[in-house]
Amino acid sequence: MLETGIRGEQQVNVVYENSAAAVGSGLLEVFATPSMIALMEKTASASVQPFLEDGQGTVGIELRIKHLAATPLGMTVCCESELTEIDGRRLVFSVKAYDDAELIGEGTHERFIINNEKFMGKAQAKAELKK
Repeated sequence: MLETGIRGEQQVNVVYENSAAAVGSGLLEVFATPSMIALMEKTASASVQPFLEDGQGTVGIELRIKHLAATPLGMTVCCESELTEIDGRRLVFSVKAYDDAELIGEGTHERFIINNEKFMGKAQAKAELKK
C-alpha cells in the first residue's frame, strides 16, 4: 500500500560519463547537476514502484533542488528519498544526495502516478501529428 514514509536509496560511482564536462552542464570533471537530478528521480521512482498497481508508473513533474558541493571523479554518490506527501496521484518526496564526505544536494521532487499504456499512447499521438 502506498503511504508516506516510504524510503529509497540508490548510489552511483562518479565517472567521466556523469561529469559536468561529459553531459555539457559545465567544463569540469565533477559530478554534474543533471546527473544528481537523474539519480534523485531514479531513487524516488524506484522506491514507490513496488507499491503501484500493475501497469502504473510515475513521471517526474517538478524539482526544487540545491546542488551544495562538488564531487570529484572516483567518489560514490548515494541518494536517499522519502515519500512525504500523497495528494491523489501527486507524490512529493524529500531527496538528499551525499558523496563519501558530505551532503552534496537536497530538495523536493514531485512525481505523478500514471497509467503507462495511456501515457505512452498520448506521447505517440504527438509523434503522429508531426507526420
